[in-house]
Amino acid sequence: MLRTLKLRLIPFATLAFAIPAFAYAQQSHSHSDTAAVASHAAQTDMDGMDMSASDDWKMAAMAKHMAYSTPRPLSAADSIQSAHIINELRQAIAKYQDVAVAEADGYKMFAPQIKNQPQYHFTKKWNAIRNQFGFDPARPTSLLYKKDAQGQFHLIGAMYTASKGTSEEDLNKRVPLSVAHWHRHVNWCIPAHQAKERWTETQNGRPVFGPLGVATREECDAANGRFIPQAFGWMLHANTFAGNDLHSIWHDDHMDHDHMMIGDPK
Repeated sequence: MLRTLKLRLIPFATLAFAIPAFAYAQQSHSHSDTAAVASHAAQTDMDGMDMSASDDWKMAAMAKHMAYSTPRPLSAADSIQSAHIINELRQAIAKYQDVAVAEADGYKMFAPQIKNQPQYHFTKKWNAIRNQFGFDPARPTSLLYKKDAQGQFHLIGAMYTASKGTSEEDLNKRVPLSVAHWHRHVNWCIPAHQAKERWTETQNGRPVFGPLGVATREECDAANGRFIPQAFGWMLHANTFAGNDLHSIWHDDHMDHDHMMIGDPK
C-alpha cells in the first residue's frame, strides 16, 4: 500500500520553455505511469540537455501538451485573498534565499542533469504529498530559483500543486482563478509496458513520446504507445518577489509561450 502511494505521489518539476517535462517535481501525481515517465524520459531525452536551446517546433509541441484553468472575473475579495497568500508565502520562504538552507530543509533540485534551466525547481516531497489533500500558503511544493552568470542561485518564488482530480472550484478556493493560471500537462503518449527502449524513438527528427511527442490518441495508437489524457496534477507558479502587482506575481511562464504561439505580444 505504501509503495503504491509513493508511486502515485512522486513529485516532478515543470520546466518552462522548450521542455516543460515531467512537471515539476512538484506534484503529486495520481497516475502510476508517471513514475515511468519521469525515470525514463529524464534519463534519455534530457540527459545533458541545454535548456537555452529552444526551437519553434518545441514550443509548438509544448502548447499541445498544456492546459489551463478557466479565468474568472477579478473581484476585490480575490485581490485581498491573493495578497494575503503571497504575504504568507514571502514570510515562509524568505529564509531560503540561501539555497543551502533550502536543501538542508529537504528541498531537492529537480533534474540537475539539465543545463541552463530558465528556472530551477527545488522540491520537498512531503509538501507535495500534503498538498494532495489541502492547501497552506506557507507550504509550497517547490521553491523556484534562477542562476546568475557566476552560478549563484537566487530565490524568485515558489510553486503550488494540487492533485489531478482537484476541481476548478477547489483550485479557486486555494488561489483565485481570477488572478492565478493553474496549469496541467495533458495528452501524453508513452511507450507500452516493457518497452523502455522506445523512449528515444523519433519521427521526422522529433520525439514520439513524452512532453514533446505526439498529442492525440490516434497518433499514439499508431505508434503502439499508451495515451495519458492528463499526465500529472495541477501546478501554479508564484513569482513571490516580483513586487505587488498581481499579474507579475501570478504570471506563469507557460502562458507566455502559448501567447507567442498565437502571436500575442510577450
